[in-house]
Amino acid sequence: MNNLVLYEVKERVGYITLNRTEKRNALSFEFVNEIKSVFKKAENDEACKVIVLKANGEAFCAGADLGYLQQLQKNTDDENLADSKNLMELFRMIYVSPKVVISQINGPALAGGCGLATICDFSFATPNSTFGYTEVKIGFVPAIVMVFLVRKLGEQKARNLLLTGDVFDASKAFELGLINFLTDESLIDEEVAKFAQKLCKYASSQSLAMVKQMLGEVQQMNLDEGLIYAAQMNVKARKTEDCKRGISAFLNKEKLTW
Repeated sequence: MNNLVLYEVKERVGYITLNRTEKRNALSFEFVNEIKSVFKKAENDEACKVIVLKANGEAFCAGADLGYLQQLQKNTDDENLADSKNLMELFRMIYVSPKVVISQINGPALAGGCGLATICDFSFATPNSTFGYTEVKIGFVPAIVMVFLVRKLGEQKARNLLLTGDVFDASKAFELGLINFLTDESLIDEEVAKFAQKLCKYASSQSLAMVKQMLGEVQQMNLDEGLIYAAQMNVKARKTEDCKRGISAFLNKEKLTW
């Protein structure tokens, strides 16, 4: 039996590859659990500085496994809640990860799979990629995805995507701001690796982690709360070894590679 999720590190970049190809990488409880487990492994791996999430097969992720979803309809509310929390924990893990996460999207990314593809810090997609939050078309709701999509795009754009359930191409996803880069299929491996290496070489791990932490927390604060929090984080940042090293290198005109 093939591993549902693959993991390898190349030049400080940890590649997490979805490998449930026979189901178009559709999300089941077991599959989500395995993705979470591998993400934890990457977060704790000192050899990995930046994480890339990609997929084998024709689809990046087709969303929820509908056969599994049908089984859940027979379960208790508590069992259904446990399943929903499992996916919630995966999305939150990616969103608050101290390491930068880049998604490499090739093929369809639909429903929960669209959320998984676009919740990452940076997203690369090929022209043959398609996107959509299609839950309303099968009588379901894009509940967990919604929390992150409203943060990412704002309410008006989120309403349009979530209420219509329309499927759209990568050009539209780029125009909306769902993805950051649109890249030819023959070049995407190279472009993602190049971008990841830029982060590895020219950005401090401690700084990246703190910026991600602040982005996750500052949005829920009012102006004064946000400014006080920012001032406190400045104090914290100045005490880090990376900040001391970076300022010293700048003042001494030394070339710095992180």
